Amino acid sequence: MATDVTMPQLGESVTEGTITKWLKKPGDPVAKYEPICEVATDKVNAEVPATISGTMNEIIAEEGQTVEVGQLICRIEEEGAAATEAPAAEEKKEEPTVEDDKTDAPAKKDQGEPSMKRRYSPAVLRLAQEHNIDLEKIEGTGAGGRITRKDVLRVIESGQVDAVKAEKTQQEAEPQQAPAAEAARTATAPVSAPAVSDGKPTTGITLEEGDQEVPVTAVRKTIAQRMVQSKHEAPHAWTMMEADVTGLVQLRNKLKDEFKKREGVSLTFLPFFIKAVVDSLKEFPYLNAVWGGDKIILKKRINISIAVATDDALYVPVIKDADEKSILGLAKEIHRLVEKTRSGKLSLEDLQGGTFTVNNTGSFGSIASMPIINHPQAAIISMEAIVKKPVIFNDMIAVRDRVNLCLSLDHRILDGLMAGRFLQAVKQRLEAYGPDTQI
Repeated sequence: MATDVTMPQLGESVTEGTITKWLKKPGDPVAKYEPICEVATDKVNAEVPATISGTMNEIIAEEGQTVEVGQLICRIEEEGAAATEAPAAEEKKEEPTVEDDKTDAPAKKDQGEPSMKRRYSPAVLRLAQEHNIDLEKIEGTGAGGRITRKDVLRVIESGQVDAVKAEKTQQEAEPQQAPAAEAARTATAPVSAPAVSDGKPTTGITLEEGDQEVPVTAVRKTIAQRMVQSKHEAPHAWTMMEADVTGLVQLRNKLKDEFKKREGVSLTFLPFFIKAVVDSLKEFPYLNAVWGGDKIILKKRINISIAVATDDALYVPVIKDADEKSILGLAKEIHRLVEKTRSGKLSLEDLQGGTFTVNNTGSFGSIASMPIINHPQAAIISMEAIVKKPVIFNDMIAVRDRVNLCLSLDHRILDGLMAGRFLQAVKQRLEAYGPDTQI
C-alpha cells in the first residue's frame, strides 16, 4: 500500500508552498529523509524529505502548483509492500464491474470525502462580491474541494470573469437542467483554469523579432503573487511628509568613522530611521496591526521588516523586537540580515513575523515612492534620499538636508488622520537629532 506524503509545515505562519521542482519521478527508489522535491514558500526555498524508504509511486502535485499545508503531494510505495499487496489487487479485480458513467463520478467523489467547496473564507467572499463572481462555477483546489483565494484570483487574472457572468445569465434562463448534465457542465466550465495553448498559459502578448523570454524564477513568482495579493486585498492609500534631517546628517558624519572602527559595522541612516519608526509605533499601535476580517489585531511585538534587494529579487528579513534595541543594536542587526540575504543564507525564521516594514528606497536615489504594503501588515514606510535644498529656516534662506517620508496604508485599518499623526511623530523624532545627541 502506498503511503501518502503531504505538504509539511515549513514555518510557523506558512500555510502553503509551491512545488518548484520534483527531484524524483515515479519508479525512482527513495530513501527515508531523502529530498524528493523543492518547495518555495515565503521567499525562501526548502526541500521536502521522504517520510519512508521505498519507491516513488505517484506524483499528485505538479511543478508550479501551489499546495496548502497538509494537502497530498505524492505517494511512496514502502519497501516490500508491492509483493504483499498483489493478492489484494487480484481480489479487487474480481469485484463487480462498475458502470463507466462519467456523470456519476463527481457525485461519488463528494460522497467519499467531506465537501469543503461551500466553506468560503472572508477573502474569497469579498473578491467574489467585488467582481460579481458565482463561486459555484469555480473549481476549488483546496482541501476537500474548498475554493481558495488563489482560485478566485486565477479566474480574475485569466480574464474569465465576464464569461462567468454571461454563463450565469444563460443558466438562469434555462432553469430545468438535469443534475447529471449540470454536474458535467460545471466540471468543464471555462473558469476552472486559465486559457492554455499547447499546455502553456496564454498571455495575449505577441512576440516580435529580438524579444527574449526570461523564465520566471520561484522567488520572482512568489514576489509577484504576494504583490498581487496585497493589491487585491488591501485598499492602499498614500501620504508623504518632508523632514529636515540636517542635525541627523551632522551627527552621523561626526560618528561614522569611529563607529566603524569600534563596532566593525557601518553607521548608516537606516537604524536612525527604524528607531524613529518603532518609537512612533508605540504611540500609534494601529500602524502595527493586521486586518483580521471582522476585527483588527494590534500586534504586541514590534518586528520591523526591512527590504533588501539583490540583483534578481527582493527579500524582506525581519528585525525581531526592534523596539528593544539601541541604534548600535539596530545597526548590527541590519548588517547581519543584509549579509545573510546577499550570501543566500536567509532562513525561514529570518523572514517571519514582521509587523511593519521600513523600505529604504533613498539608498537608490529615489525621492518619492508608493510602496506596496507587505501583506498582511497595515502599512509600509519608505525613507527617500536625503538631499540638500534651499529652504526658509529661521526667516532666512538656508541650505538644509531634507528627506521625504512616504507611507502606504491599508485603508481598512487606518485613515488619513492617524496616518498623518504617525508620520508627524516620525518626522519630529528625526528632526530632534543634533550633532551632540548621545546614541
